[in-house]
Amino acid sequence: MLKFMVVLYKKPAMSEEEFHRFLREVHGPMALKIPGLRRYKQNHVVEDGKRKHPGWSAIVELSFEDWDAMEAAWTAPEGEAATADVAEFADLSRTTWSVVEEEKYLCAEGTGEEKG
Repeated sequence: MLKFMVVLYKKPAMSEEEFHRFLREVHGPMALKIPGLRRYKQNHVVEDGKRKHPGWSAIVELSFEDWDAMEAAWTAPEGEAATADVAEFADLSRTTWSVVEEEKYLCAEGTGEEKG
């Protein structure tokens, strides 16, 4: 499985609430239509009174079977539409992305199974 990660920074003129709503309600459903997408996760920053805000607003994870499937997905009409849509809510001068290799470790009390 190949994972593509996107670190999203909201547009300066958008509130955090507007950004998160748009990502959940508009962009997420578009992304789910990308052909060959095996898994899609949105990780939204939440307020934490003990820690400094990281500066970014969300991290999105898109998983594909392999590199060829990912590249085909980006060139499909649904992939092109979802990619173009990022400019509607994200600051493209700061937003970054990369293919990553995930390494899983079993915690002492964990079962090794993902939940949810």
